[in-house]
Amino acid sequence: MTTFPDGFLWGAATAGHQIEGNNVNSDWWAREQMMPGMELSGDAVDSYHRYEEDIRLLASAGLTSYRFSLEWSRIEPVRGHFSKAELAHYRRMIEFCLELGVTPVVTLQHFTTPQWFAALGGWDSPEAEELFCAFTEQACTILDGVEWVVTMNEPNMQAAIMTAMRHLSASGGSWTSPTVEADGDQEQKQTHSDFLTYADPEIGRMFTRIHHAAREIVRARTSANVGWTIAAGALTAAPGGEEKLLQIRHGKEDVYWEGSRGDDFVGVQAYSTQQVDANGLVAHPPHPDNTLVGTAYRPDSLAMAVRHAWEVSEHTPIVITENGIATADDAQRIRYTREALEGLLGTIADGIDVRGYLHWSLLDNFEWGHWEPTFGLIAVDRDTFVRTPKPSLSWVGRVAQRNALETVEAVA
Repeated sequence: MTTFPDGFLWGAATAGHQIEGNNVNSDWWAREQMMPGMELSGDAVDSYHRYEEDIRLLASAGLTSYRFSLEWSRIEPVRGHFSKAELAHYRRMIEFCLELGVTPVVTLQHFTTPQWFAALGGWDSPEAEELFCAFTEQACTILDGVEWVVTMNEPNMQAAIMTAMRHLSASGGSWTSPTVEADGDQEQKQTHSDFLTYADPEIGRMFTRIHHAAREIVRARTSANVGWTIAAGALTAAPGGEEKLLQIRHGKEDVYWEGSRGDDFVGVQAYSTQQVDANGLVAHPPHPDNTLVGTAYRPDSLAMAVRHAWEVSEHTPIVITENGIATADDAQRIRYTREALEGLLGTIADGIDVRGYLHWSLLDNFEWGHWEPTFGLIAVDRDTFVRTPKPSLSWVGRVAQRNALETVEAVA
């Protein structure tokens, strides 16, 4: 057995828009209706009404932490009007976690924003900081007993979307789902490639300022640890790509790792790795082990991302807030997770302060425009909403209960 640190968080993660259903006031709901090629979230997997069942399945498997998000557009459907009923709903989720001995990790903003906020210009609005801080103040009223708070999920990916949309607007192009390959002429396809590649560092500095403002509100009004989560590409340089790697990684990641300095923790979210050559990101070559979203099977990307985050954030404590694989083969999911955790143990052995591991995701869910990619530890029938735990759920649960990873681990 190889043991993780005492008090290590073991859990799984979700996001409101991807699992709750009928998030009709959000900007993503509106986008789904307008964008060609996007499937609709619709009822999602109805976790808004079935959260007790979902949390109970997590707890009964042996996991002790659940990361979920508050939906800003539910809580503040109209600017300045906060729903006491929705705040009470999320408070009940927190209390149910605590009742079962599950540590809630609460994300204040997971990609989606209210439609009225988007209509003002979204994060480009001069009022964005003030508005997000007002929401944060309201969210803090229900966070009693919560030990871990995430202000924003993957602001670097939100910045990449914003960068791509600015380029499209300037060129007269149109936007599709970030998980859908763009149709049309070569210029539009290149712009879509830019979505995966570039994020304007100035947007990163704007997000950092807003994050820090929200962080101070959470610190003043709660006793929670507070940070944000970053999408980690675990990028490496192909021969001749060293300079381009630094350029891409600066705007896409390093501005945000730097913005984590002074946080109580930073969430690392890693799935695969990719090379950068002199022209930019190198496409993942076809391989039988490639995931349902086309990325390479690279469980070692987690350790790569942790080491980079630790260095650039100047030793900010780390929580793995997302790690997983889009696959229909649950044996592959277990194999991937085992190898990722082996690498994570290596980073801990080297002195990196890692506080927990939250698998993405608890449930098969809506993947921002698509239903086919399945990341979940639990399958869901979208007609009946029946939950069926996969072998991977009990496998991760056994690891959690031992707080250790066997050198050779049975698959089921």
